[in-house]
Amino acid sequence: MKKLTGWFLALVFLLSLTSVNVKAKPKPIARSSLNLYDQNKMSVLWYQKSGEAKALYYQGYNIGKMRLDEILSKRSKNKGLKPAIVLDIDETILDNSPHLAWFVLNGKGKPFNWSEWFNRGVAMPLPGAVEFLKYADSKDVEIYYISNRKEAQKEATMKNLQSVGAPQVDADHVLLKQPGEKGKETRRIQVAKTHEIVLLFGDNLGDFSGFDMLSVSERIQAVDKSEEEYGKKLIVFPNPMYGDWEGAVYDYNYRKSDEEKAKLRKKYLETYQR
Repeated sequence: MKKLTGWFLALVFLLSLTSVNVKAKPKPIARSSLNLYDQNKMSVLWYQKSGEAKALYYQGYNIGKMRLDEILSKRSKNKGLKPAIVLDIDETILDNSPHLAWFVLNGKGKPFNWSEWFNRGVAMPLPGAVEFLKYADSKDVEIYYISNRKEAQKEATMKNLQSVGAPQVDADHVLLKQPGEKGKETRRIQVAKTHEIVLLFGDNLGDFSGFDMLSVSERIQAVDKSEEEYGKKLIVFPNPMYGDWEGAVYDYNYRKSDEEKAKLRKKYLETYQR
């Protein structure tokens, strides 16, 4: 009987150890020693402080004005759908680089998020943007702001656009991303049902049709195929800070670790043999 009691107590003891191990908290995952935000330092600096960046915005909107004049001069006022232009918002009309700069200086170890910045509603207009928008408005052209900001950010977005003097800013003209949407094509099609879209402006190829979820090489090939449209119907602005060009490098999987992202960034660099 004593032997049985001893074995029983030993078994209970072992089971208690197993129970403790099962309930034990997993070891925390070590944070990456990399700071990918810091790698964006030169991109943000160029965007904010280079005269070249400002010149490219003036150039884009100057081309837009010339093209709009040319298009309108050839249109019959009594025939066809009313003309409209479609523009992205971020890095096309509004400058969000201060938010990117904050993460360069302070963001190590913090997950990137747009919400707090968008809700502030303090982004300033980019060179030539508001002047062009007012010119298009004076020509009785409909203006549609199609952004992948979330629908929940609509009120703050509209207030920001209104604060810088952008015209036609209302619920019907500011079309933001709906739940389940992957890109902007559905909203562009919506506008095209009632208007002729004569010009599109953006800093990301996803601001135009046919570029969603393409690989790095496919995006470049698609650009080559539509080369005659740039400066004619499609106006592209510079954004080296973020965008689908980066997403394509990661196969659009932003959950990759910083180490994986860093390796892919190096992988796509082209160099020469020394």
